[in-house]
Amino acid sequence: MRELFEGALKFREEDYLNHKKLYENLKKKQDPHTLFISCVDSRVVPNLITNTLPGDLFVIRNIGNIVPPYKEGKDNMRSGYLATTSAIEYALSILNIENIIVCGHSNCGACHYIYEDKKKLAATPYVSKWLELLNPVKEKVDRLKPDSKAKRIWLTEQINIEYQLENLMTYPFVEEKFDSGLLRIYGWYYIIETGEILNYNMIKREFKAISSNSGYIKGGL
Repeated sequence: MRELFEGALKFREEDYLNHKKLYENLKKKQDPHTLFISCVDSRVVPNLITNTLPGDLFVIRNIGNIVPPYKEGKDNMRSGYLATTSAIEYALSILNIENIIVCGHSNCGACHYIYEDKKKLAATPYVSKWLELLNPVKEKVDRLKPDSKAKRIWLTEQINIEYQLENLMTYPFVEEKFDSGLLRIYGWYYIIETGEILNYNMIKREFKAISSNSGYIKGGL
């Protein structure tokens, strides 16, 4: 904890002063341009990997960067996933964000955990209940019959991103903004050990590394 307290002081004395005007402008309101949905993994730091400043990103984090599928009416309100679904609604309906990025990553604990035995899953009922949302991902990977554990996890991590993009489009207010051209949607796969970020191309259904000449719009939904 000592490091955190010292870090708080250092932020106030250095980083805050370097961006004092920015923080003064953020005093009354936020105007983020992008909703960034990522995993809670401590190795994934949205503002760091996107080189963005406070106020740029509206961030939702949960285990496995999951977007629960939309449910009609009262069923949606009674679901245990309101922390995520309400934040998505807030981002689009109140903040009017222009982009959504669903960002998965390498060596994802959630994508490993769904393959654990029933005894271990039973020992963590809240985690297990949440990760039931990844059952369709697991089933798709199983059908592909990967020939190694490493390939199975790699497929799970990337197919999970594809699946969450599909889930996003089940929300009427997401679909409406997307169809009207007011919203762009992207899927990213962050490789922790290399710092690379792969962008998902919906047309080609493949991930390709972001580079200086790749074009930022290409590959989005």
